[in-house]
Amino acid sequence: MTARRILLAASAATLFAALAAVPALAAGDVGQLEKQPINLSAIGMFIAFVLMTLGITYWAASRTRSTSDFYTAGGGITGFQNGLAIAGDYMSAATLLGLSSLVFAKGYDGFVYTISFFVGWPIILFLLAERLRNLGHFTFADIASYRLDQGKIRTFAAIGSLTVVCFYLIVQMVGAGQLIKLLFGLDYNVAVIVVGVLMVVYVTFGGMIATTWVQIIKAVLLLGGGMVLAFLALSRFGFSLEAIAKSAIASHKDGVKIMGPGTLLADPVSAVSLSLGLLFGTAALPHIMMRFFTVPNAREARKSVFYASGFIGFFFLLVCILGMAAITIVGTDPQFFEGGKVGGKLIGGGNMPVMHLAKALGGDLFLGFLSAVAFATILAVVSGLALAGASAIAHDLYARVIRKGEATEREEMRVSKIASLVLGVLAVVLGIAFEKQNVAFLVGLTFGVAASVNFPVLILSMYWKGLTTRGALAGGIAGLISAVTLVVLSNAVWVVVLNNPAPIFPYEQPALFSMTLAFIVTIVVSKLDSSASARAEREAFEDQFVRSQTGIGAAAAAKH
Repeated sequence: MTARRILLAASAATLFAALAAVPALAAGDVGQLEKQPINLSAIGMFIAFVLMTLGITYWAASRTRSTSDFYTAGGGITGFQNGLAIAGDYMSAATLLGLSSLVFAKGYDGFVYTISFFVGWPIILFLLAERLRNLGHFTFADIASYRLDQGKIRTFAAIGSLTVVCFYLIVQMVGAGQLIKLLFGLDYNVAVIVVGVLMVVYVTFGGMIATTWVQIIKAVLLLGGGMVLAFLALSRFGFSLEAIAKSAIASHKDGVKIMGPGTLLADPVSAVSLSLGLLFGTAALPHIMMRFFTVPNAREARKSVFYASGFIGFFFLLVCILGMAAITIVGTDPQFFEGGKVGGKLIGGGNMPVMHLAKALGGDLFLGFLSAVAFATILAVVSGLALAGASAIAHDLYARVIRKGEATEREEMRVSKIASLVLGVLAVVLGIAFEKQNVAFLVGLTFGVAASVNFPVLILSMYWKGLTTRGALAGGIAGLISAVTLVVLSNAVWVVVLNNPAPIFPYEQPALFSMTLAFIVTIVVSKLDSSASARAEREAFEDQFVRSQTGIGAAAAAKH
C-alpha cells in the first residue's frame, strides 16, 4: 500500500509539473533552436498517455513481488506481446523524425540508411533468440558467464552494459528536451525532468510488467499514427508510389539524383563501418537482449523476433513513404520555411519534415497527436534502458559478484529500485549538462561499444568452444578502449566538440576497426590460454550446448 501511495504522489507531482509549465514557459530563449508556440492539443494528448501508463504502473506494482516479476515480468509475456514491446523499444523518436528527414533530404540514400537499422533482426532471429532464452535468466551476463568465471565476466559484462545504457540515456534525454522544446513549446529542463521522473516511476514501481505495456501502447500508437499519415499522404498521389517518386524528383533540388546512391555515404569504409555497428550493435543492446527473458520458452522468443521484425520493417517502409511524400508536400510549401523561402531552412530544424507533413495533411490536432506519440516513444525507450541498467547493477554486480549469490530476493529488489532511482537522477543531470553539446557522436559510440564489447563475447560464448575467461576479458577491454578512443579522435568529437582543425581518425564510425580488434584479441588470447581453468571452461561447452539447443534446465516462466 505504501508503494501505491508513493506512486500516486509521484504521478500527481509529475502531472502538476507538466501542467504548471504550460503558461509559465511561453517566453524566453531556451537553447540552440527556436521554441515553438505552446501546443495545447499535444500537451493534452501527452497527459492522457501519461495517465494511462501510470494507471498501468499502478496495476503492475501490485503484481511485482519477486525479482523474476521485476526483471522479466515473470516470463509470462507472449511472443506477440513481446514482439510489439521490442518494436516499441526500438522504434524511437529518432527513427520517426531522423530517418524520415534523411529520406526527405537524400532520397534513396536515406532509404538505404533506414534499412541498415533493420538488418540486424535476422541475425537476432537465427543466431541469438533461442539460445538467449535457453541460457539466460535475467541479463546478458548470465549467458556470457555461463561456463566462464562468474565474478570477472559478470563484472565486465555489467560495465559494458552500463556504458551502453549511459551513452544511450544521454542521447534520449537530450533528444527529449530538444524535441519537446520544438513540438510542445515547453522548457528544455522541464521536459528532461518530467521524462526522468516518469522513467523512475515506471521502472521502480512497475518493473518489467509496466515497462512492457508502456512499450506495447507506444508501438501501437506509433504504428497507428504512421499508417494514418501514410494513408493521407498516399491519397494525395492517387495511392501510387510511382506518382510519389515522380513528384519528388520534380520537386527536389537534386532532381533524379535522389533516386541514386552515393550522396550520403560516399566513402565505402564509413559505409561498411556504420553497417557493422548497426548490424551487430543492435543484437548486443542490453535492453533489447533483456526482452528475450520475458517469454516462457525459446519458441516464444523466436516468435518475438518474427513479430518485431514485421512491425519494425513495416514501420520503416512507412517512414520512407512519409519522407518521399514530404519532399513534395512540405518541400514546396512556403509556410514551413523560415521567412517563407522555399528551399531554405525548415522551421524547427532539419528533423521536422514529418511533423510539418502531419500539420499539412491532418491539421494542428493530428500534429498534436504525433507530437505526443513522439514524446511517448522516448518514455518507452528510457524505461527499458533504466531497467537494463538496474538489472546489471543489482543482479550482476550486487547479487552475484558482491554477495556471491547469497543475497535474498528482497535485498536484490531493494538494490534494483535504488539503482533505478540513481540512474533516473543521473539521466536528468547528464541530459541537462549536455543540452548545448553535439551528442550525435554518442549514437555511433553506443552502437560501436555494443558491437565491440558485448557482441564478440556474446556470440563466441554461445558458439565457440575455445573461448576462455582471459580471452573474453582481453577482447572486451580492447573493444571498449578502441571504440571510445576512435570516436574521440574522429571528426564528431576531435573537431566538432574539441574544436581541433582536423580529425586524427578519418572515419565517423568505429565498429569496423574496434569490433575486428575485439574478435582478434579474444580469439588469440583464448588460443594461447593453456591454464587449468581454461581447459575446464572448454570442457563445459558441451553441457552449455545441450541446454542452448534443448532448453533443458532453462529458467521456467513464473507466470502464464
